[in-house]
Amino acid sequence: MFGPGEYVPDPTEGITDVKALPVPKIVAYSRNHERTPCPRCSHPSSRHQHDQRTLHGLGDVYAGCPVDLLVTDSSHYCSTCRKYCNIDLSELAPPGGH
Repeated sequence: MFGPGEYVPDPTEGITDVKALPVPKIVAYSRNHERTPCPRCSHPSSRHQHDQRTLHGLGDVYAGCPVDLLVTDSSHYCSTCRKYCNIDLSELAPPGGH
């Protein structure tokens, strides 16, 4: 059975100058698929384009630095529905979130 987590103090506590904060650790994350089922009709849809974006995380408490996710995602076109759809990234960020 798991117990409570270990308390790790925040090493950035008390820093008032933004330039003195530690440099974020960049972690690559790929959701770039060649084909994926259409969310409307489940027909295999082909990749239309791909894009990269940066999602800012709260950080790594053990390293004491923030974490930036460099996410590569893809947009797909369903020839049956004639609609475009994006890969679901809701497990990384809420819809419409920054």
